[in-house]
Amino acid sequence: MKKLLLAVAFLALAGMANAQLPNEKFGKPSDLEWDYIGWGDAVGADAIILCKTMKVAYQLSDQVFTNSQSSDVNYDNLADFGKNEIDDSNILVRHEFRLRTKILKPEGARHANIDITYFNADNEKTFNHDEISDMKVTVFSKNEKGKVVKRKVSTANFVEERVDENYVVRHVVVPDVQAGSIVEYQYNITSTRPAFLYDWTFQEQIPTVRSACDIEIPAFLQFNMNVPINRLIKSSVEVGHLAYDTNRPDMKKGKTCVTNHYKISGDYILPLGQALTHNQNGATDNAAAEEIGVFTSKIVKPQVTLPASMPKGSTHLRIK
Repeated sequence: MKKLLLAVAFLALAGMANAQLPNEKFGKPSDLEWDYIGWGDAVGADAIILCKTMKVAYQLSDQVFTNSQSSDVNYDNLADFGKNEIDDSNILVRHEFRLRTKILKPEGARHANIDITYFNADNEKTFNHDEISDMKVTVFSKNEKGKVVKRKVSTANFVEERVDENYVVRHVVVPDVQAGSIVEYQYNITSTRPAFLYDWTFQEQIPTVRSACDIEIPAFLQFNMNVPINRLIKSSVEVGHLAYDTNRPDMKKGKTCVTNHYKISGDYILPLGQALTHNQNGATDNAAAEEIGVFTSKIVKPQVTLPASMPKGSTHLRIK
């Protein structure tokens, strides 16, 4: 009865729930998240993603090249860089991933385990690679007295497997997860490949309350950004500015470059194939089970060679 009342309450206050969920400050699940059991057809799921975010930031170094042969990118028309050119070895891309999952049923414990696929070429002749760092996995649960118990997952539960010459999968196994537990994952991926970004999948195997990515890209990279056209997805882009690190004595003022700042988010996303909902008139709402799609990026300039296809079996990260 308690779960039924909660379900009705959340359905009646969907707009309010959207304003309060999720708590994007990781480290302390909100009271609302502890009581949350889903919405509409998401009620009854084994597990649910409360919040899933990716933030991408570029880091530009102070090594500016003037040799026209050092790069295929020309910045003569960019006032921020004058007649200088930047080599791709001077740019790092930092992806900050955050994920909070709630286990609703005992059989949903399997969704606490995740696979992270990332680029790491098994080739001594290339310096291009991605690196995972600052990984933290925390399990929150409540004891018989209702007190929140916080448990960190040991790095011994992170196992890496090379799947081909270009990609490695990090298997994250979270033990002793019970119904009602909330699991948080925090990790960063730093890449030496400025022409490639990780795609963002909005639709997962379980319902997702909030999925969002925030990406700020230097304008000189000229990406094509393919944003899903869907009623559940909201997107915006605005002009920004990115400062780059400099210790050069000939630069008296910090340099900046123009950026394209993308913000894309989706709320209350059901897995593909989830049962359809019905509106007040009894008609079927087909959009409830529609395919959301993936936010992708593709470099236009400079000309680059695309990486190998992502291996089969990856869970939630793909590279285009």
